[in-house]
Amino acid sequence: MRYDEYLAAGYPIGSGVVGSTCGHTVKSRMEEAGRRWSIKGAESTLLLRSVYTSNDWDDYWGAHQELEKQRLYGSILPKLGCPDEYSSKKAA
Repeated sequence: MRYDEYLAAGYPIGSGVVGSTCGHTVKSRMEEAGRRWSIKGAESTLLLRSVYTSNDWDDYWGAHQELEKQRLYGSILPKLGCPDEYSSKKAA
């Protein structure tokens, strides 16, 4: 690592930022009283929490809607001639 360049650019070079993020994103959510998690449930919850805390929710949700629409109706809607009402790309 080029510590001098990273410090001059204002980048964090210690592990404190990572540790703080883990504590905020993971520990506070996963270790509250009475919570029990399966591996799959914990991974899903942490994925969504990470997306949300990174301010990427709108992009994630649009992509999720598009994938689900294709998975559920990708081969059906064109045959029925239905309009694409669930597209995340349509104008508001």
